[in-house]
Amino acid sequence: MKSKGIVWLYLLVLTIEIVCLVTLFDQGSELSTDTVTVNEILWEVKNDWNALDDHVNHTNQEYSVIDQNGNVRYQSDPSVSTTINEAIHNQDTILDIEIDDQIQGKLIVSNRLNQQYQTQLQTMVSIVLIMIIIQSIIAVIYFSYLQRTIILPFSQMLAFAKRVAYGDLDIPLTMDRKNAFGAFSEAFDLMRYEIKQARIAEAKANESKKELIAKLSHDIKTPLASIKAASEVGAALSDNEKNKATYHQIMQKSDQIDRLVNDLFTSSLEELEALSVTVTDCKSSEIFKLLENADYQHKAELSSLPECVVCADLLRLQQVFDNIFANSYKYADTTILVTHTLSDQYLIISIEDFGGGVSEQEILHIKEKYVRGEHTEAMEGAGLGLYITDYLMKMMQGACSVENGEHGLLVNIFLKLCD
Repeated sequence: MKSKGIVWLYLLVLTIEIVCLVTLFDQGSELSTDTVTVNEILWEVKNDWNALDDHVNHTNQEYSVIDQNGNVRYQSDPSVSTTINEAIHNQDTILDIEIDDQIQGKLIVSNRLNQQYQTQLQTMVSIVLIMIIIQSIIAVIYFSYLQRTIILPFSQMLAFAKRVAYGDLDIPLTMDRKNAFGAFSEAFDLMRYEIKQARIAEAKANESKKELIAKLSHDIKTPLASIKAASEVGAALSDNEKNKATYHQIMQKSDQIDRLVNDLFTSSLEELEALSVTVTDCKSSEIFKLLENADYQHKAELSSLPECVVCADLLRLQQVFDNIFANSYKYADTTILVTHTLSDQYLIISIEDFGGGVSEQEILHIKEKYVRGEHTEAMEGAGLGLYITDYLMKMMQGACSVENGEHGLLVNIFLKLCD
């Protein structure tokens, strides 16, 4: 509705502009010398020829009278031409003053058409400029409206789609039903939520598999240890070399089975190697933008970073900050203090909430895979955020440390300075 109103207002201004221009052109075409008035002046001059000193101009036209010798007999205004050449140059009206069938002089009537034309032209230019200014203002307002209701929401949806494509499902898409993409925003965020629930379910299934693997490993290792121990005893007590060789072969196979079970148990921790990290030189101003993007609830106290160049992958670093801020929103739900320190080798960004932190026992394992805090059972999550953060920072030649700060949980991100 607002868009239609602006368009109709723009068309109204354009119509007014066209009407004004047409009116001005019509008025300009009507500019002409008043023939009746000129004839009246000529008649009065003839009557007063012998007493032009007492002649009075009763019209709204300005004129002058000269005799045959070029002498000025009368001039109603100093601006009126007083010679034939000057009158021709100014396109004035020149009439013969004929008395008793003899030409006594010339009547020069000032041509006001040029002056009137200039006046009309100035008026026309002024109106056109005013209309152009009004149209420009309307265009700026309309562009601002499009920027707020279409371009900006579309950019947000594009950035959101990229995050979802790279697996960042914790940050919701802010919905605004006032813009043209309100319904799409809701649908996109619902898609994010469903994908996230599917990921959580997948993580739980993987965790169940790991628990099953751990249980089977324990169950296999127990009888395997018994078999190996019995084989060692048998080999020690046997006097037959053939039997000893058999016992040793049993022990070797037991060791082989033990190694295979260990490989099976640890193989599930290697899938993070599939995450590609491309390290490039990044300015600190780019890092600051990542912090602003991660703080989508605007709870952080951000300050500009010192000018420097760090080694990082902007996409993966955005994922790091997103994980940290999302955890703070979810588990602490307080304001967030962001500080920075510049050392010889690292730009250190410290992010601390005011949630009181966690126990010292939890701190020791908080970066491990699938590890979650004691008081987070009622909240959704897979326990992968800090584990992935730590892995990505190592891949970017940096580091991540987690500790209890003065106010709450403190996460330090170490970004390596480029040479």
